[in-house]
Amino acid sequence: MIDRMHAALLVVDVQHDFLPGGALAVGEGDRILAPLRALLESRAFDIVVATQDWHPPNHVSFASHHVGRRPGETITLYGRDQMLWPDHCVAGTRGADLHPELPWRFFRAIVRKGTDPAVDSYSGFRNNWNVGGRRPPTGLAGYLRELEIRDVYVCGLARDVCVKWTAEDAVELGFSTTVLWDLTRPVYPASDSSVAASLGAAGVRIADAAAVA
Repeated sequence: MIDRMHAALLVVDVQHDFLPGGALAVGEGDRILAPLRALLESRAFDIVVATQDWHPPNHVSFASHHVGRRPGETITLYGRDQMLWPDHCVAGTRGADLHPELPWRFFRAIVRKGTDPAVDSYSGFRNNWNVGGRRPPTGLAGYLRELEIRDVYVCGLARDVCVKWTAEDAVELGFSTTVLWDLTRPVYPASDSSVAASLGAAGVRIADAAAVA
């Protein structure tokens, strides 16, 4: 049983560009839509927050921004590895929209991330490292604390990138954290075992949606 008064569901980046046919499609990403909609319809959570990748067209993570580079290559950015991606979730485009199976009426708030052209942002809580070596907050943690949220449940896309980073940051920021594994899909399916191990080592629990429905 979840503590409804102090629990929130975080729905990470369920956007057209991360679904089949999108610019950065996650394999079988559409398989989470119906069960996620069912969970939202069940009203198991009073507080549901979505995150939304919302990039400017010249974003530093786009391979197109780096002459001679291709998606999937890695560069060094501010002393750390930066994966280069296809142009995706460009602000104001259909690719950046949340899927219509998840209408806005379900969400108490929508947190946009990746808006700084010079910094990537995987986690819903904090941007990746900037030139000063810091990870600026998105405001999500403060918002949840204002609502007296203590437990967060994370689902969405992609399991091995934004879901993982969001869950690990949630623990580090003091939230009891569970990933709803069956309501996620990975960019790289071969990463599942290492992702599960990393989450476990960070103190993140893994469960299926049936545990909270």
